[in-house]
Amino acid sequence: MYGFTDNGASNSDSTTVDEEILEGVFIHSKRSVQDVAGKCRGLPLALNVIGETMASKRSVQEWRRAVDVLTSSATEFSGVEDKILPILKYSYDSLDGEMTKSCFLYCSLFPEDDLIDKERLIEYWIGEGFIDEKEGREKAMSQGYEILGTLVRACLLLVEEIRYAAEEYVKMHDVVREMAMWIASDLGKNKERCIVQARAGIREIPKVKNWKDVRRISLMANDIQIISESPDCPQLTTLILRENRSLEEISDGFFQSMPKLLVLDLSDCILSGFRMDMCNLVSLRYLNLSHTSISELPFGLERLKMLTHLNLESTKCLESLDGISGLSSLRTLKLLDSKLRLDMSLMEALKLLEHIEYISVNISTSTLVGEKLFDDPRIGRSIQQVRIGEEESVQIMVLPALDGLHDIFIHSCRMLEEIKIEKTPWNKMTGVTKSLTSPCFSILTRVIIAFCDGLKDLTWLLFASNLTQLYVHTSGRLEEIISKEKAASVLENNIIPFKKLQELALANLPELKSIYWNALPFQRLRHIQISGSCPKLRKLPLNSKSVLNVEKLVIECHDKEWLERVEWEDEATRLRFLPL
Repeated sequence: MYGFTDNGASNSDSTTVDEEILEGVFIHSKRSVQDVAGKCRGLPLALNVIGETMASKRSVQEWRRAVDVLTSSATEFSGVEDKILPILKYSYDSLDGEMTKSCFLYCSLFPEDDLIDKERLIEYWIGEGFIDEKEGREKAMSQGYEILGTLVRACLLLVEEIRYAAEEYVKMHDVVREMAMWIASDLGKNKERCIVQARAGIREIPKVKNWKDVRRISLMANDIQIISESPDCPQLTTLILRENRSLEEISDGFFQSMPKLLVLDLSDCILSGFRMDMCNLVSLRYLNLSHTSISELPFGLERLKMLTHLNLESTKCLESLDGISGLSSLRTLKLLDSKLRLDMSLMEALKLLEHIEYISVNISTSTLVGEKLFDDPRIGRSIQQVRIGEEESVQIMVLPALDGLHDIFIHSCRMLEEIKIEKTPWNKMTGVTKSLTSPCFSILTRVIIAFCDGLKDLTWLLFASNLTQLYVHTSGRLEEIISKEKAASVLENNIIPFKKLQELALANLPELKSIYWNALPFQRLRHIQISGSCPKLRKLPLNSKSVLNVEKLVIECHDKEWLERVEWEDEATRLRFLPL
């Protein structure tokens, strides 16, 4: 559709525009000229229209005013609403189906230049009802990723890749965001339909003439401290207040007149020392209270029979989940890094959630000793993201082969010497040993091991045949990633590991000598990072045939001397990965 470059305006376009429009302008306004060009972010159409508008501007004040207008509301800038946006709207009109169009417009609720977490965005879409979740979370999420792909191919969103991040991100071009906000406001005719003042530096709820017409509100990433209003919002479906990190209190009446509210995000706010009353939010589907200081669940939460998604991650003060069993429609429960740990009491509460499909949770190493914790297959298969780590004296960890696990972080287990994998109770057959002899973590894609000084190897990773990210650091006694001796004893067949691995990061492993004893194909490997102290690692499991698209592989090493000491399989291998 309309090409543009990420990372600011393209050098060629912005430089040309700067040179043309700087003629006759005082040299000390050059910074403002560059700022104006930067707002166009390399979009040729925007550069041409705005350059044409500014051609007659000569004073520093005029240019500074242009920067202010483009930053606060670009649609007020001459030529934007009548020349740029209608043409860009063709991209929007060409989208197939109202669902995709609604999903696109929703992206304008995020701040300018914001990195948008794909998973959170799709969960918003599901909460709003753009995507139907009746056939399950997994199918709904897959549909969301498909829509994101459509928007990226239409040049309406950009993909942002951050190595080793658990999240995946997209980004919206500034001018495209203005277009989305313009369409969402009925082509500028009803600007109060969507109240968007994200990362605007405001300290209080904005004044609105008619709250009854408001459909969506995004005030994320501001400095709001107290909300004392009680607005009447009968049409409101989304309210995003996240990242108001000084927000301590919300009035009792604030949520009283929002009967159609579907999505409520209060994450990254303090929210401590008062009781939130949510009993009137009868339509609510998505509630995010992560990274808050709540010590108990909001009053009336058990009445939210439509709630399907509850995020309580990093709630370090949360004492209990009293009332959660009343959430009869709940499908997603995120508890990772909260004060709560998975134990028998919590497991019994989870069993009462008939529709639960996704759980993220912390587990203590001592809790893993007994197998009764995972005797329920429905709950066991719902546990998809796990963090294990405490300063405990457990030396052998028995990790159950949870079918649904896709992300695991094991950290700060200083005394831990060995990780063993065993079948879950529901996968055991009478007379069959507990031991596993073939890969079992079919969807485990990300593993992080950190601060586990007793471990000498990570041979259990052979059971994770679909691993895409592996990050191991600060484990002082680790000698091998995969032990040849142990591999022969635990597997019936010679399994080739890391076939789907894309990212490998190793750091501060002073005793590490080997990743694997033979060269591996690494068909999808894109990035290897060796940092910190890994002095005994002299050889990488590579040969001249390893890595399918070697031109896309990045080997990042902070110690150039280490890279010079690497012992390559042969000269052909060295030239393949370290061309002169």
